[in-house]
Amino acid sequence: MDRECVSVLPRVCEVLAASGSSLPDDTSLEKLLDWFTTLTKTGVSLVEACPCLLEFISTVGNNPSSDPSVLSFALKLTGLMGATEDSFKVLQEFSVLDLVFDPQRWQEAGLWEDPCIRIGWIQGLRTMLQHSAALYFFVQADFIEPLLHLQTDSSLFVAAAANQMLAHTLLFCQNVPSVGFNDKEEDNTRTNASIRHLEHRTATLKTDQDFSAVVMTISEYLKKMLVPKETSRLHQSQQILKLLALLLAQARPPLRDKLLLTVAGSLEELVTTNHSQLTPPLMDVLLAAHSGSGSDVPDQRVSRLLSFMLNSRKPADLVHAAAAFLRRGQNDRVHLAQSARVLLLPLGIVTGLDLLSTNASADEHRLAMVEQLKIKTSCISMICVSLTNTPQITLMAPDCRPCPPALIVTAVLSLLRLCSGDTTPSSPGCIEVVRNVTGSGKVQKCALEALSALSSCPEVKVMLVEVFTHLIRCLENPDSDPTVLQKSYQALVKWISVCTDLSSVTDQLRQDLIQVVRKRACDMRWEVRDSTVEFLGHLAGVTTSAERVCNASEVLLGGCCFTTPLLKEALQDQESYVRASSISALAQTLAHSWHQGAALAQEQTEIVTRLLEILSQDTEGFARRAVVQYFILWFSSCSSSTSSCSLLMQSVPSVLLHGSADLDWEVKVHTLDLAELLLDQVFSGHRGYTKGLETHPARPHPYAVMSDQTHTPQTHSQGVESDLVDALNGLVEQGVMSVLLSGLVDCDRPVGLKACRLLIRLRDTVCLPSLGARDATVALATNTGVFCELPGWGWAQEIRKILGENNRDEAVTTHGADVADSEGCGEAAAEGVSAGGRTGGRTVRVSVWEVLRSLGLDEKLGILAKSSDHIHNSPLSLLQDILTASTADAHPNSQPGKEVIVDCY
Repeated sequence: MDRECVSVLPRVCEVLAASGSSLPDDTSLEKLLDWFTTLTKTGVSLVEACPCLLEFISTVGNNPSSDPSVLSFALKLTGLMGATEDSFKVLQEFSVLDLVFDPQRWQEAGLWEDPCIRIGWIQGLRTMLQHSAALYFFVQADFIEPLLHLQTDSSLFVAAAANQMLAHTLLFCQNVPSVGFNDKEEDNTRTNASIRHLEHRTATLKTDQDFSAVVMTISEYLKKMLVPKETSRLHQSQQILKLLALLLAQARPPLRDKLLLTVAGSLEELVTTNHSQLTPPLMDVLLAAHSGSGSDVPDQRVSRLLSFMLNSRKPADLVHAAAAFLRRGQNDRVHLAQSARVLLLPLGIVTGLDLLSTNASADEHRLAMVEQLKIKTSCISMICVSLTNTPQITLMAPDCRPCPPALIVTAVLSLLRLCSGDTTPSSPGCIEVVRNVTGSGKVQKCALEALSALSSCPEVKVMLVEVFTHLIRCLENPDSDPTVLQKSYQALVKWISVCTDLSSVTDQLRQDLIQVVRKRACDMRWEVRDSTVEFLGHLAGVTTSAERVCNASEVLLGGCCFTTPLLKEALQDQESYVRASSISALAQTLAHSWHQGAALAQEQTEIVTRLLEILSQDTEGFARRAVVQYFILWFSSCSSSTSSCSLLMQSVPSVLLHGSADLDWEVKVHTLDLAELLLDQVFSGHRGYTKGLETHPARPHPYAVMSDQTHTPQTHSQGVESDLVDALNGLVEQGVMSVLLSGLVDCDRPVGLKACRLLIRLRDTVCLPSLGARDATVALATNTGVFCELPGWGWAQEIRKILGENNRDEAVTTHGADVADSEGCGEAAAEGVSAGGRTGGRTVRVSVWEVLRSLGLDEKLGILAKSSDHIHNSPLSLLQDILTASTADAHPNSQPGKEVIVDCY
């Protein structure tokens, strides 16, 4: 623990303990508690490290007039300190626990009415309840009664916290080891030690009995509160059901069986009451009970309750109960089949298709469900639940499925046609129901999502043409909502990607798709245009299994001949989202030709020209980001022997230049990604070069002492050294060094961090750590022959300033037509700044190696790797803020008009 914090903490405790003291930042106490929590997790004992905290708690506990937030903080802090047995004993010795946690004291003082006191009491006890001594204290103090009262607290936050605390208490009781008597030991000679051991076991037995009483009290409370006596108490029953579901999911036998046996009667009563609001939490309880392994009696009762829930509830409740059972993936085949029938029944009624094979139990529910479906809100809700679960039904075992998966797909397609008004119901009795789904965008979207998910069932691939036909109709429909069109495109891509053999798709369907895509690419709504160009990109990424490997776009749309002109036109779109999507789609469309090394077309040159215009002139960051990513994908896919790659390399310097100067930090990071690819290309396989940004981890603290190691150029054979110089010169000419150096001093931390890591990687490739003489180092640097220019403006001023500070006493060799003699880089930087100010100054050429050596990259990385608030948002800063705020509060007129600012820790 920091010494300075230890010295400041007593004064902070005095301030907080002062009567009526409050803080301008009401989260300061939570931040302080977070810090204490972090300390305890590292093994620090707060009782030993911060003895002033005991005095603080005693002072606050004996002063009921203290601020409620401070009292609440003291309660939570006491619980945190008592979470270990050693500290718990110290708190008991100082009588702190009885003082702070007695709710009667706070009630008599009139403080219990404040919710923050009740929250502090609950959270403090829960934090402390980590060992048997704390549980024994809780039981002996009879805190279970006030905790049960808080379950129905007027504050939802208090009630929720009490709910969690009750679960924690009950589950903790089952984890306390019980000790029984051992006959062998009783026969032994009873020495003093064995007598003490027996006394301890007698106390343990008494404690176990107390814990059993707690379990029984809580179980009886749950039993009593489960069934609401009136409608206004439904919320309370919901909370109890949530608590019971949590307990049953985590409890082990015998606790789990004891709970079930206690509450089984109340559950049976609750199941028969048919409160719709309680169906979801009630199913959670039954499923939690059903999934565990307990004795036969509770399991049989739970199974009967599940059958009742899936048979005798209201139609809407039946559907939700069946969905809950299906989602949990239970291995109960009887109830699985029953759930599937219930879920398919609404879909079968609306479409008029026989999905249940005239099942007798389904006929029982049909009339009631038809009446429920005639109510629009209930109809849409039930149909959407049914649709959401249909994909899961198709993946069930064949003997559990009510019908073949292909018939379910047919039903979904029929429902989509009804939504669009393309067809009429086959049964006259369903006209009223169909009217509810006609034109419903919610049902359409849900049906399209279900259709996408249904494609994962292998048995439905034969329906590709039917699905294809209907989705094209959805896309052609002039009344289709933009979201419906988007989901239609997504479903189409999903089915095409699964059914990669597209030979069954007719020429007419291909022509229909081409026409609808061309039409939607010119839609008045930008969302539709955006979805269309996204679709073209996704389609280009789907590979087919035809005789020759090609993408789906080529098979269905004719490939680049159709797609590229459409996307080129979208580059001019007035909406930035569409421009960005078209750029991404173009990259996906052309990636195949880049990878194959296809000949350069005039069209690609025009595209590059337009992309560079967007990068340098577009006002929206989305499109500019997409441009840099386009070149990254091109670079990753391109074969170096193609003319396309020649165009790429000609364009890279412009991309690096504009991307590194962009105002959007994500554009700059993507530009550094491109620079990284260039580094990988040049140095891949070179000794000392390692891919990956984490090869040089940051130091543990920004102010850690840095090593004094220096770096010298690596020595190689003459041929290797020549290759290295050529590679470095190429990087400088392309602008990679400028990108890395400008990124290093960028105001956006992610940019600086990435640039720094790349520069370290470059430095470690061309330089070796050395403790050689400075003169020899400078001589070697001069002979490397690789230089870069540092202009006298912009980012270069910052670089020259750093070089000047780090090399104030060292000579840095500079060369160039405008520099007559060798001079220190610091002097050159100083002259540049003084001559040109912020906008001018002469350009100097410096050795690349010398720049890499002199920038202090390791120290820079250590600082950048820390979050930007690591200096101000420290525990010491927080403590000082509390003291400052209290001083200003004590002297309100000392600085009139000046607000006390507390750090956002």
